[in-house]
Amino acid sequence: MSKENNKNIRLNSQYLKDLSFENPHAPSSIPKIANKPQISFNIDVKAGKLNDNYYEVNLNINAKALEADSDQVIFIVELNYAGLFEITGFAESELKNALLIHCPTIIFPFARRIIADATRDGGFPPLLMEPVDFASIIAKQGAEKTH
Repeated sequence: MSKENNKNIRLNSQYLKDLSFENPHAPSSIPKIANKPQISFNIDVKAGKLNDNYYEVNLNINAKALEADSDQVIFIVELNYAGLFEITGFAESELKNALLIHCPTIIFPFARRIIADATRDGGFPPLLMEPVDFASIIAKQGAEKTH
């Protein structure tokens, strides 16, 4: 019988790499949030090996609020939030899922809070993003590549 490897994902550090908040029409844009703006999100995950078992995972989140029934920007927030992970015991074939699903799931709540704080500090109600299913995003990207 072979002994199964112990799989381990350990978050060593997490950090803000870049944050941008734009409120291009302030202060006139602040009351417009009451009209239920159209909010769009874009989420991207990138991962890279640093050395041995250490990887940096970058979670890039962009959110844009547009005035209802218009293309006028109310606010834009762009965040690059990263974590330094030590990953051991995963087969090479399992490493992609560890890096692009499990690691972003660990750091997402912290990135979510930063976005909520930035929008609140910009004069708007906090933008509270729904939890993200990174597994379905990766599955969808895989399906798109096969078509």
